[in-house]
Amino acid sequence: MEHLSINIHGIVQGVGFRPLMHRQVREHGLCGTIRNSSSGVVLELEGERPALERFLDGLPQRAPKLAVIDRIEPRWGGALEHYKGFTILPSLVESERNTLVSPDFGLCDDCRRELLDPKDRRYRYPFINCTNCGPRFTIVRDLPYDRPLTSMGSFPMCPDCEREYRDIENRRYHAQPDCCPVCGPHLFFVNAAGERTEGDEAALKQAREMLKAGKIVAVKGLGGVHLACSCADPRVTRRLRQRKQRDEKPFAVMCRDLACAEKICEVGEDEARLLESWRRPIVLLKKKAPGLTHISENGYVGVMLPYTPLHVLLLGDDIDMLVMTSANLSDTPIVYKNDEALERLSGIADGFLLHDREILKRCDDSLCFCLDGKEYPVRRSRGYAPYPIRVEGGRSSMLACGAEQKAGFCLSKGDYVFPSQHIGDLKNFETLENYEQQIAHFERLFDIRPAAFACDLHPDYLSTAYARERAEREGLPLLQVQHHHAHMVSCMADNGLKDPVIGLVWDGTGLGADGTIWGGECLAGDAKGYERIASIRPIPLLGGDLAAKELDRIAWVLRREAGLENPDNPVFETMLAQGLNCPLSSGMGRLFDGAAALLGIRTLASYEGQGAVLLEAAAAEGEEGTYPFELDGEPLRFDWRPMIRAMCEDPADTARKAAKFMNTLLRMAAETAQFASRKTGVTDVVLSGGSFQNMYLMRRLPGLLRARGLNVYHHSRVSCNDEGIALGQLMILAQTAPPA
Repeated sequence: MEHLSINIHGIVQGVGFRPLMHRQVREHGLCGTIRNSSSGVVLELEGERPALERFLDGLPQRAPKLAVIDRIEPRWGGALEHYKGFTILPSLVESERNTLVSPDFGLCDDCRRELLDPKDRRYRYPFINCTNCGPRFTIVRDLPYDRPLTSMGSFPMCPDCEREYRDIENRRYHAQPDCCPVCGPHLFFVNAAGERTEGDEAALKQAREMLKAGKIVAVKGLGGVHLACSCADPRVTRRLRQRKQRDEKPFAVMCRDLACAEKICEVGEDEARLLESWRRPIVLLKKKAPGLTHISENGYVGVMLPYTPLHVLLLGDDIDMLVMTSANLSDTPIVYKNDEALERLSGIADGFLLHDREILKRCDDSLCFCLDGKEYPVRRSRGYAPYPIRVEGGRSSMLACGAEQKAGFCLSKGDYVFPSQHIGDLKNFETLENYEQQIAHFERLFDIRPAAFACDLHPDYLSTAYARERAEREGLPLLQVQHHHAHMVSCMADNGLKDPVIGLVWDGTGLGADGTIWGGECLAGDAKGYERIASIRPIPLLGGDLAAKELDRIAWVLRREAGLENPDNPVFETMLAQGLNCPLSSGMGRLFDGAAALLGIRTLASYEGQGAVLLEAAAAEGEEGTYPFELDGEPLRFDWRPMIRAMCEDPADTARKAAKFMNTLLRMAAETAQFASRKTGVTDVVLSGGSFQNMYLMRRLPGLLRARGLNVYHHSRVSCNDEGIALGQLMILAQTAPPA
């Protein structure tokens, strides 16, 4: 008889780890105890040495499907306790916490069957959940993950749920959000007049009747409130756009099942697997045919499947799909509290389907493409946050504060880095307040006290101001990181790369080391430093930031610079001649904007990147032609003037010209990367920056680079856009900060 202590670290709370271990210990003929701790799970076992060894050896393979074991620390020996059976003990709170918190899980198949089974006691209960599904991150107040420290603490279990919770053979054994119609949360409905209807079925009935009648309903979900309406009538979605002040930006759609999604989109095996995964992200799927412009004006539709029991009941068996968009006014955080929804969404929603389970932290839906068989994130949030990224080589605790657009932060602790969920653009007080609250929550939840800070080089970003204020107040180091260097290193960390790489970093804007605006860059280096190998010929931005909205300003400059005839504009001529508010930009996004305007695709952008998105959507499939261009200078410069001249003089239709424009950029990128490889001897290429959300580029560029003998890496765990650069900032900071 021997004693074995096992400390298990990772995502091991809220995923059925203790009940599964209970069964496994019994099968091996062992005795002992298990408890959650602030550092993970602690097992104390006694038995014969061979049985203990068999248990320990098979432990990683026997973990629950939603668990992630990061580290197992066995310790043999110690006084025998002579345990009788196996007991789950109360959680142990320690001085330092190293537990990982689970993301929210989509509805599992078992709970879905029970939800729709008239014989089940949870039949049609909108909050059914078990060890394998349901809320986690959005209801956690603190660790350890026990019911009193979640928003379910205000719902004491009834005797039936308590019996399930204590039953080792039950799927809800020690499931903290376990509940039923007797003891759990409930729905209520509020109409535009403020009249309240209680009861799950009555509330659902009113909401469904409103949706079928073409009304807009606010629906409270896992991480916030959605605005839902019918997809069938364009007049309804136009009304939602008008009320929400979202004129043209695409809406997401919730489809009842895969078959409904396949009616409007191309759904391959990889896309289906991602749609039905427990993460349940919004997946950007290619339209089967042009149309659905009232939902999405480009070639893709963002589709998700129901991920809560409430969503399943809301769609029922007679609603194929609903628009399901975050409930907020443009540029403000998603609404997530009942009173906030009733106040802020008054005049937008015709009715409110709410519930009395508190959401403690906002968490928007995640958004991604499927590329090379796996996620290609655009927005990393529900289902992913707060899951960390493991990066070898322990480092001290640090905070990287990200940028301004698509703001996100990243905290480190040992081998873990914790990217935040989606925050939004840091352009107003509400979003800044949410940003600061989320940082404080992550620091408390994971017991992180930053010893150094990193932020963007741009002095006017609110994230920079936040980092500077904290660093000064706490007397700690602050490192300002060049924007595109952070992009490059973010993709390196995403792929576990440490040696120098070539970074093709294309986006709209970012302050360069020379004080100008960068954004079409080829860099070479690593987290320790970089060299600017190549860029694009700078474009004067008439009116500064205004040019990113009034795209015909960029088109006018491109025509002028290319030596083409241009409409007379004395104001623009004076601005250029005197350098009045026309900063130079090498941003690839601005080149896309100008091309979109020149081709007549878009001259006024109502949301960020609209010109580029519509240019991609307009491109003809199968077009292989390119336009001429030049590469010269030091650093190497892409001279786009020959391309612009040829494009404007090309008699081909818009679709072919859009494709040839992007084909030219692809050829330029391949030649630039090959030049950089010859100059540096480096053969690994990373692709990062918001312009690489363009799937026309991403489905072609890797192959072109590989054909030239280069190894290609792109993002799969964090976004290529600005939401992901905090990871790069943190890794760069780690080179200057002391080790853990």
